[in-house]
Amino acid sequence: MVEKLMSPGKIGKLTIRNRVVMPAMGTSLAASTGEASDRIIRFYEERARGGCGLIITEITRINDEHGVGTPNQLSATEAFQIQRLERLARAVHRHGSHIFLQLHHPGRQTSSRVLGGKQIVAPSPIACKTVGEVPRELTTEEVEALVKDFIKGAVIAKTANIDGVELHGAHGYLICQFLSPATNHRTDKYGGDFTNRARFLTEIITGIRFMCGPDFPISVRIDGDEFVENGVNLEDAVKLARYLESIGVDAINVSSGSYESAVTIIEPYSYPQGWKRHLAQAVKDAVKIPVIACDAIKDAEFAEKLLQEGNVDFVALGRAQLADPAFVNKAAANRVEDTRPCIGCLVCIETLMSGKQLRCAVNPTLGYEAEYENVKMDGNGRPVVVIGGGPSGLQSAALLGKRGFDVTLFEKREHLGGSAFIGSIPPHKELLNKFIDHMEFQAKEAGVKIITGHNVTVAEIEALKPVAVFAAMGGDPIRIPLTDGNILEAIELLETKQQFAQKKMMIIGSGMTGLETAEYLALQGNEVTVVEMQKEIGPGLYAGILFDITTRLKKMGVKFIPYHKLLDYKQGHAVLLDQFSMQVKPIPVDHLVLSIGIKNKKKDDFILELKEKFPNVIMLGDSEKPGRIYEAMVSGWDRAFTLEV
Repeated sequence: MVEKLMSPGKIGKLTIRNRVVMPAMGTSLAASTGEASDRIIRFYEERARGGCGLIITEITRINDEHGVGTPNQLSATEAFQIQRLERLARAVHRHGSHIFLQLHHPGRQTSSRVLGGKQIVAPSPIACKTVGEVPRELTTEEVEALVKDFIKGAVIAKTANIDGVELHGAHGYLICQFLSPATNHRTDKYGGDFTNRARFLTEIITGIRFMCGPDFPISVRIDGDEFVENGVNLEDAVKLARYLESIGVDAINVSSGSYESAVTIIEPYSYPQGWKRHLAQAVKDAVKIPVIACDAIKDAEFAEKLLQEGNVDFVALGRAQLADPAFVNKAAANRVEDTRPCIGCLVCIETLMSGKQLRCAVNPTLGYEAEYENVKMDGNGRPVVVIGGGPSGLQSAALLGKRGFDVTLFEKREHLGGSAFIGSIPPHKELLNKFIDHMEFQAKEAGVKIITGHNVTVAEIEALKPVAVFAAMGGDPIRIPLTDGNILEAIELLETKQQFAQKKMMIIGSGMTGLETAEYLALQGNEVTVVEMQKEIGPGLYAGILFDITTRLKKMGVKFIPYHKLLDYKQGHAVLLDQFSMQVKPIPVDHLVLSIGIKNKKKDDFILELKEKFPNVIMLGDSEKPGRIYEAMVSGWDRAFTLEV
C-alpha cells in the first residue's frame, strides 16, 4: 500500500493531490520560439493524466542572450509566450494536477555553440571542466538585470495561470554558481561571504514576492552537496535552506551535483535507490517548510518508505514517469507488474546532451504521445507470428495483441529477454530483469501466446497461416579469423554464466558489452585487460555511463589498452598492433573474449526462406539493424503500430 504517497500535501496555500512530484527534466520539445508546443503540452498532459500531483517543467530560460540551456527550450522572456503557457497549464489542470515553471539560467554550463558564438557568462571567469570554456564575468549591472529577468519570468508564469515557480539553484547552474565558493570569486556585493553570495537569489525571491503576491508558491532547488572541491556541501545546504525559509520560500527541492559531478545528478544503473537520502533528511530536519527530493527512486514502495520514515514531504519521481507516464495511477491501484520500470541507462540525458529531443530507452512513445495516441483496433483475431522474445519482439507482440491480432510468439531459448536478458547478467543490472518481467506481463495481458524453448520451423509457421511474420531474432556476433579457434564470445560467456578464476582474460572491444563482461570476470578474481581499436575506451558510450563503469573497473585492477588492433591469437598469445608506434606486441593470455559487435540477419538462410514463403515478413531490432534497447523498442512499436493487412 502507498497511502502516504497518495495523500494530499500543501506547498504554501496550494493543495497538491498526492506526494508525487515530476521534477524538472529537459525535453527539447518546445517550439523554436520558446513557446509551449503541442508536443510538450501533450508530454506533460500525459503525466498529469497518469496521476502526478505536481509537475515542474523543464529548465525554462529567462534570458535569450546568454541564458539558453538547450535547443527548443521553454522560455519565459516575452509576453507572446503567455498564451501557449496558458494552454499548457490548462492541459495539466484538467486532469487534477498542478504545475510549476522552473526558471533557469545555465551560466557557465552552456557553450558558445548553443549561444550562436557568444561567450558564455558566469559570476567569475572560472571554466567548468566539463564544458571547457572560460566564461566572461558578469558586471554588477548585468547581474541586477538578470534579477529582473527572473522576476519577469515569474510574472509571465503567473499571468499564464501556472501555479508557481521553482528557481533552479542547483546542478552548477547560474544561481548555484553565485552560491558556491568554488565558482563565486567576486568582490562586489554579489560575492564574498554567505550573505553576499546569496544576494542574487535573495533579490530574485523578494522581487517575485513583490510582483506575484504572498500566495504565489516559490520553490528553490538546491544542492545538498555539489560533490566538487570547495563547492556547496551539506552544512552549506542546511544553512541555505534555513535562510530561504526565513525569507518566505514555500518549498525546498533537494538535489545534488554539477556538470563536473554529473553522475550524482542523473545516476546510472549502479546507484541504489536512496543512496543520497541523507541530504534531504538533513534539510528536512532543519526547516518546517515542505522538502521535495529526488533519490534515484524506481518504485512506489520505496517512495512510500521515504515518506513514512519522514525523509521527505514530497517525492520527486523523474525518470520513473518518463518510462511509464501512468506510474502514479498504477501505484495507487497496486499494478506493480504493469508498471514499466526505468532501467537507469541514461539514454534520456544522453540524447539531450547530444542536441536531440528527450528519449527513453523503454518508452518508444515518449515525445510522440499525440502521434501514437490512437491505436487501431483492427486485428479481428487474425493470426500473427513473432519470432524472438527480446525487447523488439515482446513490444511488437504486446501492441499487436492489444490491436486484436491473434499473436503467437516463439523464443528458442528457455527464457525471454534476448539481449536484455544477457545485459542483466553483469553486476548492478538487476533493473533489466524487472523490465523483461514487465514486457512479458504486458504481452500476456494482451493475449499473446508465448512459447519458449522452441526453435520454430517454417512448416510450423505455415500451419498457423499468419497474415504477418515479425522476425525479431537478434543479431549474430561479428567474428574475425584467428589462428586459434578456441575463442570465447562475450555474449555467449554471459548468457551461459561461465566461471573462471585466476586467469588472464583479454577482452577485445570496449563497448558496453565488453566493459560489462570485464566487470563480470574481474569480480571472479581474474586478471582482466580490455583492448580497444579506437583511440579512446568506450567509443560512442555516454560519458556518465562510461565514467561510472570504468571507475569501478580501475578499482578492480582492470587494464585498458586503447588504439591497439588484434591481429591474431595463437599459442596462448594475443598478437596486438600498436597503432601509434605500429609495433606488434604478443601478450600472453589464457582466454581471449571477443566483443566487437553484432551484425543483422538479412542474409540469414531462415530469414530468406521466410521471405520466400510469406509476403509480409517484417524485420525487427538487431535482426534488421543492430542497436540498443531504445532502437529495438522503437522498431517493435512502430512496425506493430503501422501494420496494415
